Amino acid sequence: MDHDEKQILQLFEDGDRALIAADLAELSRIFADDYVQYDETGKSFSKQDVIQNLKSGTIRYISMNSTGRRIRMLSEDMAIVHGSEEDEVEQRGRRFTVRYIYMDVVVKRKGKWQIVGSQLAKNTTDQRSAEAR
Repeated sequence: MDHDEKQILQLFEDGDRALIAADLAELSRIFADDYVQYDETGKSFSKQDVIQNLKSGTIRYISMNSTGRRIRMLSEDMAIVHGSEEDEVEQRGRRFTVRYIYMDVVVKRKGKWQIVGSQLAKNTTDQRSAEAR
């Protein structure tokens, strides 16, 4: 693993910790100002939306478990990160588990890596195996 890949991996580990801690300053560093996330329903969220939802307590991340994280360097300042996630979240007083796969785009700007975009999708292999039981 090269230096940039290590920095990207650290960025994602820091991001998971910051989401659980609702560390808004840290999330501001991790997500680029022009960050956009599309969830599995196609709804879009800006960096401000993500931070506001945590700040207001609309959503809380209790735990996050990321597996199969793969970094693909596209150039010296751009990479795609694939993986799957299983998060325990609390929303409107309800606790539940969210499972999804993701593809994030990270860009190096002024020597620092940031996440600029995320696309989440339902993990259909999980659903198929659940339906087979």
